[in-house]
Amino acid sequence: MNWGQIFSNTLESLLTPTTLAYALAALGLAMHFGFAGLLNFGIAGFMAVGAYGYAISVLTFGLPWWAGMLMGVAASIVFSLIMGIPTLRLRGDYLAIVTIAAAEILRLLFLTTAFEPVTGSADGLFGYNNAGGFNAANPFPPGSYGFGPWTYNAEKLWVVTFGLIILALCVFLLWSLMRSPWGRVIKGIREDEDAVRALGKNVFAYKMQALIIGGVFGALGGIVYAAFANVSPGVYVTSLTFFVWTALLLGGAATIFGPVVGSIIFWVLQAFLTNVLPELAVNGILPISGTQAATIKYILIGAGLMLLVIYRPQGIFGNKKELTFVK
Repeated sequence: MNWGQIFSNTLESLLTPTTLAYALAALGLAMHFGFAGLLNFGIAGFMAVGAYGYAISVLTFGLPWWAGMLMGVAASIVFSLIMGIPTLRLRGDYLAIVTIAAAEILRLLFLTTAFEPVTGSADGLFGYNNAGGFNAANPFPPGSYGFGPWTYNAEKLWVVTFGLIILALCVFLLWSLMRSPWGRVIKGIREDEDAVRALGKNVFAYKMQALIIGGVFGALGGIVYAAFANVSPGVYVTSLTFFVWTALLLGGAATIFGPVVGSIIFWVLQAFLTNVLPELAVNGILPISGTQAATIKYILIGAGLMLLVIYRPQGIFGNKKELTFVK
């Protein structure tokens, strides 16, 4: 087995556009679930809204890349309002069902042929990074940068740098919000919204604000992913939501840096299993084919998530006292 290649491919996943996109989406879930207590299973929908809002704004309306990204963020706010106004009075499992249904409805709307001239249907959208000038805004000259497994061409380095800046700003914003009086009210709603309502606070308004802020983080995750890969409805499926949830719970739901670290660990494990399991099958260590071995990683990830929720539901950096579902 080529362990050198396996470890090189694994370490490469420490810092990629995909890792950064998942970190932003997990940060949005931390806002929704970890701090506000909103059981959102539709984070893939927010990522799709951000990505499609950016791509459609550039390709259909001819906006520059930065304006297209702002339109993607604005679209996530509209989506939050449409979904939140009739549903935020629901609690627990009922809210989870509504959010996962809303994300799936959105994906099917992007997939349908009725809007193919705008959304691209199953083919998705591409070419927007050139049309909107995102690639032209790249400050790095052509060439290779970095060392070892962290070697990037100019295009990928630009996306990684852009994603890191967006992630740093979002982490700082979430940290600032949670230290403010607004953040204390949000945590109070998570613990006992009836008590907060009795103190004269508009619980519905605070929930809506939390939904919008977390949705913006998720949309930015979709935009960072779209800055490197094509926008396709096949990406924003239900499994994407569960992967982001895994990253969130791994790092710690009610933490600031936990979602970021959890996303990194999740993708490192994904890359390691993707590389090592087929090698084990090819070398006869596993009595299955290479294709079958590649699917085992999802079984292992699912089993790992179950064990994580059972034995350490607060995650690596979390505080068990802050999680309402372990009381």
